[in-house]
Parts: sequence; structure tokens; C-alpha cells
Amino acid sequence: MAHTFEELVAMQRLADEAHTRVEGLRDAYGPPTATPWSETQTDTYETAWRAWRDLARDVQAAVTEHAKDEGRPRNEVEAEVKRAAKSPDA
Repeated sequence: MAHTFEELVAMQRLADEAHTRVEGLRDAYGPPTATPWSETQTDTYETAWRAWRDLARDVQAAVTEHAKDEGRPRNEVEAEVKRAAKSPDA
């Protein structure tokens, strides 16, 4: 499925938000080796981590496809998408 640049930016933002959630949980729970996490904490963290992983995988695949369709280097498209995702104007 071909994606527009705007769709790629939206996908990247979702992946970034999921990553922020994972980091927030890690910060809130502390290192599991210092204070063992409860089963609920472990399940919540693992679910958030899987969501982030899946979103990141999907955006990477979409960027690769988009770059190929546009005949452009993948790394350039990825950099543009990441820049636009961080910008509130895009």
C-alpha cells in the first residue's frame, strides 16, 4: 500500500508517541532489577513496548516503499519524515 508523505509523518508521530510511553513507564517503574515489577507493570510495559515495536516496524516498511516508489534514497526520505514529525507545523 502506497503512503503519502503526510501519512508517513502521521505514522512516525504515532511511533514516537508510543516510544515516549515506553520511556515514561520505564521511568515510572524504575529498573526491574532494582525493584521487581508487579505482573501488571510487566504486562503494561510489554504491551507498550510491542505497540512501539510494531508501529516503528510499520513506518520503516512504509518509508522504504515510499522511497522506492519515488526513486529516492531511503535515508533521505526517512530523515525528512522524522524532521516533519518533530515539527508542529507539518
